[in-house]
Amino acid sequence: QVQLVESGGGLVQAGGSLRLSCTASGRAFSTSNIGWFRQAPGKEREFVAASTWAGDSRYTDSAKGRFTISRDNAKSTVYLQIDSLKPEDTAVYSCAASKGGSIAYYYWGQGTQVTVSS
Repeated sequence: QVQLVESGGGLVQAGGSLRLSCTASGRAFSTSNIGWFRQAPGKEREFVAASTWAGDSRYTDSAKGRFTISRDNAKSTVYLQIDSLKPEDTAVYSCAASKGGSIAYYYWGQGTQVTVSS
């Protein structure tokens, strides 16, 4: 069983930065793929970035350049740095963990709200 808790969201002006954190409980963190997703009002949830258990990073095309994912296995935490924030980045950001190295995300956090004002 893995529980995920996101933090670091908030209200920020356009052009600012935020670092979101996803902290996991459970012993399987280091062998799990961790992904960040976001859901804007009235839109479907979309994939943003992922950190694989092997240490690789994956990004959706729209996230390349402004989003940086990193992980600290000793702290069971994955971070999502977002720079040059835009109003269209406003969304609830959630993290998810796979079971082992599978490609499917099984465990989900509650999410953290990011609001970018223009």
